[in-house]
Amino acid sequence: MLRARLGLLLGSIPLIAQTPAPFEVHEATIAQVHAAFESRQLTCRGLVDLYLKRIEAFDKNGPAINSLVLINPQVQAQADQLDRRFDQGGLTGPLHCVPVIVKDNFETQGLQTTNGALVFAGYLPRRDAFQVRRIKEAGALVLAKSSMAEWAFSPYETVNSILPGYTKNPYALDRVTAGSSGGTAAAVAASLGLVGLGSDTGNSIRGPSSHQALAGIRSTMGLTSRAGIFPLNLLADIAGPMTRTVEDAARVFQVIVGEDPDDAVTASAKAHPAPNYRAALDRNGLKGAVIGVLHQAYEREPADPEVVRVFQAALEDLKRAGATIVDPAQVAGLEALRRPTGSGSCAGFKYDLNGFLAARKDQVPVADLAAIVASGKFHPTVRRQLESADKTTPNAPGSAACQADETFRQSVREAVLKTMDTLKLDALVYPTWSHPPRLIGDLNTPHGDNSQFFSPTTGFPAVNVPMGYTRGGQLPIGMTIYGRPWTEATLLKFAYAYEQATKHRRPPASTPPLR
Repeated sequence: MLRARLGLLLGSIPLIAQTPAPFEVHEATIAQVHAAFESRQLTCRGLVDLYLKRIEAFDKNGPAINSLVLINPQVQAQADQLDRRFDQGGLTGPLHCVPVIVKDNFETQGLQTTNGALVFAGYLPRRDAFQVRRIKEAGALVLAKSSMAEWAFSPYETVNSILPGYTKNPYALDRVTAGSSGGTAAAVAASLGLVGLGSDTGNSIRGPSSHQALAGIRSTMGLTSRAGIFPLNLLADIAGPMTRTVEDAARVFQVIVGEDPDDAVTASAKAHPAPNYRAALDRNGLKGAVIGVLHQAYEREPADPEVVRVFQAALEDLKRAGATIVDPAQVAGLEALRRPTGSGSCAGFKYDLNGFLAARKDQVPVADLAAIVASGKFHPTVRRQLESADKTTPNAPGSAACQADETFRQSVREAVLKTMDTLKLDALVYPTWSHPPRLIGDLNTPHGDNSQFFSPTTGFPAVNVPMGYTRGGQLPIGMTIYGRPWTEATLLKFAYAYEQATKHRRPPASTPPLR
């Protein structure tokens, strides 16, 4: 009798063990989510609901990250529709049911898009920005719109007039997120969405990614479209992914690259077909790489000693992974190159914004920058910058000022490429920021932003990858891997190999798994 009962008990154990555990969305990757769909452990609606619960718990409650402006009210119904399509034919695309956090300067059809400014409250675009359309076509969902530095002006903090209060860094709630894509970075770091989209004119993908232990890609100018994104300066504006892993960055990047007739700069992409970026990811990808240390990017002012120590450790990690380090890798003649003066600026914020608004005519609430200034519907901290921009007389493309600007940019490109050719470099590296994230409200201590010059001036690609932490392991910092034009696959390979060798990414303690 006892033996029979024991047999029955033992026989029941495999049945208990076969019950699938609830899916953990915290720190989840695209591959894990898709595997859970295919094993029937998870549905798209279930995934969306898990993220909505985290948003409810952490964005305006609990630590109150304050990273999101708007939740897509249709996202659950859209998830249900994807579930029906999945039941009929499996995954609908490479980003099937990937809930995306989208910066609020990307136009999203039927969802308010404000560029962080009160003057655009209620603006509902009729079309998606090119990159938003591409991710939707690949199966993704726009889960939420994220807070941003108004007009994308500030690389240092995330505050605007459409959402009260600062966006907080989830790693230290009294610290900034950097800018201007700080809302996307904070939300993705806190697992309020699976991946995110940000924009970067001088810093704003790489800086927030550095401050929040994310991977972020600023592409070669011309590889990704800016159509449908509020401009800051089209000479340098780029948009792209911000993710918790390099692999997820590659997955999103694959979808958004390519020619777009609505953005003339992408015509050059036709001559550079995108490779398979995921196939380029290789744990041993640093073996045989020759990488230069670009001191000129981060030694313009004294760097924080802890950041320097962490960067030196990163260089040793690169060596252990098989790379040859050339230190220093000096760009000869760089100090003699100066931006042109005396002939005015080339295009710029007023020129680009007015063109963007004119193309939308009666769709937008204001016609031009002058009307924005007159409205007063913006954050007080940007008044002077808006008024100053409105007083400028921008020079159109083809003007003497624009020709001088392009001559300068080409000189910098040639200097960087000459250095890389002479030293036989595959890439250059430097700390993305040379100081840890500042305290919120502090605009006096050194900021440490190292991203404003090299990539924006040359149009060459740069990838941020988590490098470690400072201040007792509390505050994240990142490393930039910068390279020749059209070498994103190589940079991602290096970033992935470094990421896999070091595993620096860890989630913020302020937004743990929900039980």
